[in-house]
Amino acid sequence: MSILSVRNLSKNYTIGSGLTRRSRDVVHAVEDVSLEIREGETLGIVGESGCGKSTLGRMLVRLEPITAGEVLFEGVDLSQLGGRTLRKTRKRLQMIFQDPYASLNPRRQIGLIVEEPLRVHGMKKAERKQIASDLLRRVGLDENAYEKYPHEFSGGQRQRVVIARALALSPKLVVADEPVSALDVSIQAQVLNLFKELQKEFGLTYVFIAHDLGVVRHVSDRIAVMYLGKVVELAPADELYANPAHPYTQALLSANPRMDKDDKRERIILKGDIPNPINRPSGCVFNPRCPIAQDICRTEVPKLHQVGLREVACHFPTA
Repeated sequence: MSILSVRNLSKNYTIGSGLTRRSRDVVHAVEDVSLEIREGETLGIVGESGCGKSTLGRMLVRLEPITAGEVLFEGVDLSQLGGRTLRKTRKRLQMIFQDPYASLNPRRQIGLIVEEPLRVHGMKKAERKQIASDLLRRVGLDENAYEKYPHEFSGGQRQRVVIARALALSPKLVVADEPVSALDVSIQAQVLNLFKELQKEFGLTYVFIAHDLGVVRHVSDRIAVMYLGKVVELAPADELYANPAHPYTQALLSANPRMDKDDKRERIILKGDIPNPINRPSGCVFNPRCPIAQDICRTEVPKLHQVGLREVACHFPTA
């Protein structure tokens, strides 16, 4: 059962260009993305910096206006909500950001930070203090954490505070945008395991955004690979790692450190840089860097279509 349906979602930014800033250019940050996110699963979203994955994540929780398309949360189009209705719906949608320190008010005690969503939604002081204290213990912080300030904690501990705050309103869906990329590798594993434990305990659905394929594999049931604003492959996590079908996915995986000594895949070096999102290539957006591109790739946009256990947007998928 789908908890969130994304249909033909696009996000464009109009910016000035040239010395006089009189002409206007359009940046296609997200283009025609469709996804079904199932209740209780973790959908990973990966891709290089600038591919649109963070913009997509913010659109899913209505932190970013939608240019075109629909985001249906439990059957309700979020783009059509406003005022009190949107505020009520947002209780069930939460987001965790990359930098835990930037996400916390340095002048407020940790307990009050976790309480803040509860205060905004009208809960009484005694009740919200009890909930905040319980959540801080549940994410692995000691009983003294409530009275402390953000600067008194490590990066990993601050991210635990951010997670506790996100859970304060008992959400159904949590979008986590690079939630462990600012942490040491040894701390990353602890926080990832905490995500998985909380998912089981609270029945959460995650959208987990990252550029590190190893991190995404550890937590995801399915993975969507993005390139230049588009989803180019969507597959169960194990299937995607074992048999990537899109040339871009193959290149990403070839650059990932190998944990299996029997993995004999050669490193694929992509030529050139990611194209400017203002002057997008015609046809397949990946064709200027694709090692198997042919004439059709330069003229015809490939649609995301079923190939075995995955969906792939490629004229010549290899799986």
